[in-house]
Amino acid sequence: QVQLVESGGGLVQAGGSLRLSCAASGLTFSGYVLGWFRQAPGKEREFVAAITWGSSRLLYSDSVKGRFTISRENFRNAVYLQMNNLKPEDTAMYYCAADRATAIGTDARRYEHWGQGTQVTVSS
Repeated sequence: QVQLVESGGGLVQAGGSLRLSCAASGLTFSGYVLGWFRQAPGKEREFVAAITWGSSRLLYSDSVKGRFTISRENFRNAVYLQMNNLKPEDTAMYYCAADRATAIGTDARRYEHWGQGTQVTVSS
């Protein structure tokens, strides 16, 4: 079975950086999309970034493009989200998710496997 575990969240001042990690098990080298989503209290879960497991295709939301970088390390079965120039509006619970597909989708309903989430809080 696919299992995802996030880590790396925490409290950071505006303008600072954090690196989130997602350890994945049960994935093949190809055939999955690994995505990051975030959800703030009282708001909808929104797409942040995603990468295809096999071909390393990338997609970012407009709100994070240029500030966040998603990457993968196949040997470790891990996906990372480097977050730079963090803003208070980035504060949310961040989730790692897997979609059994080769094309990236931004709809959370496409993703069938989810981690437990890691909290990111950005102070002003």
